[in-house]
Amino acid sequence: MNANLDTAIDRASAALRGEQRPDGHFVYELEADATIPAEYVLLEHYLDRITPGLQEKIGVYLRRIQGEHTTNPGGWPLFHGGKFDLSASVKAYFALKAIGDSPEAAHMRRARAAILAHGGAARVNVFTRIQLALFGAVPWDASPVVPIELMLMPGWFPINMRKVSYWSRTVMTPLMVLAATKPLARNPRNIRIDELFTTPPAQVRDWIRGPYKSAWGPFFKHLDTVLRAAEPWFPKKYRARAIGKAIAWTIERLNGEDGLGAIYPAMANAAMMFDHFGDREHFATAFAAVQKLLVIKDDEAYCQPCLSPVWDTGLAGHALLEAGAPGPAAAACDWLAPRQILDVVGDWADNTPGTRPGGWAFQYNNAHYPDVDDTAVVAMLMHRTGEPRYAGAIARAREWIIGMQSTNGAWGAFDINNDRQYLNHIPFADHGALLDPPTEDVTARCISFLAQLGQAQDQPAIARGVQYLRETQCPDGSWFGRWGTNYIYGTWSVLCALNAAGVAHDDPAITRAATWLIAKQRADGGWGEDCESYAGAPPGEFHGEAAQSLPSQTAWAMLGLMAAGLADHDAVKKGAAYLQGAQDAQGSWSEQAYNAVGFPRVFYLKYHGYPRFFPLLALSRYRTLLTANVRQVKFGF
Repeated sequence: MNANLDTAIDRASAALRGEQRPDGHFVYELEADATIPAEYVLLEHYLDRITPGLQEKIGVYLRRIQGEHTTNPGGWPLFHGGKFDLSASVKAYFALKAIGDSPEAAHMRRARAAILAHGGAARVNVFTRIQLALFGAVPWDASPVVPIELMLMPGWFPINMRKVSYWSRTVMTPLMVLAATKPLARNPRNIRIDELFTTPPAQVRDWIRGPYKSAWGPFFKHLDTVLRAAEPWFPKKYRARAIGKAIAWTIERLNGEDGLGAIYPAMANAAMMFDHFGDREHFATAFAAVQKLLVIKDDEAYCQPCLSPVWDTGLAGHALLEAGAPGPAAAACDWLAPRQILDVVGDWADNTPGTRPGGWAFQYNNAHYPDVDDTAVVAMLMHRTGEPRYAGAIARAREWIIGMQSTNGAWGAFDINNDRQYLNHIPFADHGALLDPPTEDVTARCISFLAQLGQAQDQPAIARGVQYLRETQCPDGSWFGRWGTNYIYGTWSVLCALNAAGVAHDDPAITRAATWLIAKQRADGGWGEDCESYAGAPPGEFHGEAAQSLPSQTAWAMLGLMAAGLADHDAVKKGAAYLQGAQDAQGSWSEQAYNAVGFPRVFYLKYHGYPRFFPLLALSRYRTLLTANVRQVKFGF
């Protein structure tokens, strides 16, 4: 057993080291659903910058991921094996038609039938309706009113740009300019999708309708009606001033060729905005940023939602350290160190004035929007190395993390106290992800980091965070996972934090969570949970019965159980055996299923790196604990 375990770890470590870039960093593909590749195709048609060879490869990708099973007989899902999604399906159909697929091709007929059976293109979400409006496929009345004058609203106003999340802020600002100016796509092939509507778009009268999520819904629907009637009478000088402020705001945060917010929707909206105003310089920068997200292979291509090098490098570094490869881990830290954001005071400072910057972003460069989760993971890695040269970076990270703690004791991903839930009920926010509230998994990471540092003055902050975690534990013993799928991810994260914070392993919160994890182990020794766990009313419920065991989720469960003091438990032993059996010929692991989430019930992610480093981390920690006198995990991650 030990010899086989050593061999598995050695092979996995060698495979991971072989994927490290010469400068020390790691970066893997980050895949979403059909939506973003389809939007990229339509962006080229909007701009009349069509690249036929690339579009043909994206077409291959879109056809490959089209649903063919009983729950999705012809449309596109939001994740591998998922159910039909109307908005993703309309965009994919539109893109394939733009690429040149005949509407009478078999796959297009199947998609069209599925779309019409679900109410047709009139029932897509708000972002899709805006995309269709830019192509003249629907009137602008199909979109809720999002007045550009929001750029002028003071901080005390109930609805303003400072009260929404970073991703909403960067996506909405150029989008509001487009909604105010209403440009029309060049669309040189004059592609239309009239056949996807059950009622001609000009005759639709109920673009914005229930069911509403709360009493706020009807109120905001009425407000939308009032604004729609009043908008033509808004003073032109204020509209011009708001547009100018939005453009200046975007330019300040354009972020070079890493893009506005370093996320695709914001980049694409910025490119269309600059194109509309004839700003060739900034358009070139914005469009180049979009193109850096493309993954182009020999036979197919797709567009990523963003890039994840800091996250990938931090996680890979932890796995390498655990596996006994300090040199590659140090090289990763040396690449990460100069990317700490020390001088740019980002939007996060609005609610924590006086806090000095000290975080890391998720992407190569995104200085206005560092990420709390990344910062904790990277700083924990640096602390684990024991290298004095990282002491300053760790201290600044700690200072920033402390400053980002919300009033309820928890942490959000990019902002502090960003939890005005009424905003998620405005018609524009039908995706329900306008905010960045504190979450269990990010809170767990921050507690893990502060507890690993062991500074006495941080105990009150840790205690408040632990209390939040106690209050948010689900009745079955698990925790919700906001940024990874899902309850396995959340439960692993919290168990690591509670262990690091010194909570006794026989504490009821820990024993209930460990019991839940053990009960969810599958017959093959692995763990699996699919993205249907996010379906229904939040927070949903565990959905693993139809899922398959995944290397990444098996690793999370093992890490959680080991943090709970159960390294000797049969469940951990069986998990290790599953991982050894699932290891591929190259010494690593892969998985088709999606393993993370952007926005629950709206947008899911597949980190191609997760099965590369999490199983290595879990197996290496298992070996470490088996050979130690005390079965106690020493680190926060």
